[in-house]
Amino acid sequence: MATTNLSAYDKNTIPNAKDFRFGIVVSEWNSDITDNLCKGAFDTLIEHGALEENITTLQVPGSFELVFGCKQLIKSEKLDAVIAIGNVIQGETKHFDFVCEAVSHGIKDINFHLDTPTIFCVLTDNTKQQSIDRSGGKHGNKGIESAIAAIKMAQLRANTK
Repeated sequence: MATTNLSAYDKNTIPNAKDFRFGIVVSEWNSDITDNLCKGAFDTLIEHGALEENITTLQVPGSFELVFGCKQLIKSEKLDAVIAIGNVIQGETKHFDFVCEAVSHGIKDINFHLDTPTIFCVLTDNTKQQSIDRSGGKHGNKGIESAIAAIKMAQLRANTK
C-alpha cells in the first residue's frame, strides 16, 4: 500500500497532449471511487493540453467488463491511449481474486495484441477506506497517475511509429 501521495509528479516533464486522442473506460461498480478516478484522469488530460472532444468515455457495469470495453473502444475509435478505471474490494470469497486476475491479464493482453497503450487504473484494495485514500484521499488520486502514464505512452507510441 502506498504511503506517499501517488499524484505528485513534475508537470514540466509531461508531454503536451493536445494532438492525442484518449479513451477512458470506467466501471460503474463502486462508482463513488471510480467517478473520482475518472475525474482525476479527465482533468489531468485536459490540464496537459488534451482537448475535451478528443477524450471518449465509456461506462461498463463492472471491472471484469473493462477488458471488453477497452477492446471495443479501441476498435471503434482512433485512440492514442486508453485508461481502464475500476475498483475491486476484497470480500469474503475468492471472487476478488478471480476478477483481479482476469482484468489484469486482460489488459495485459490488449497491450500485447493491439497497438493502443491501455493503462491499468484498477484499484484492488483490502478495504473501502484504502480505495477512498487512493481515489482523491490521503494518497492522492490514482486516476491522475494513470492519465500521466497515458500521455507518456501516447508520446512513446507516436515516437516509435
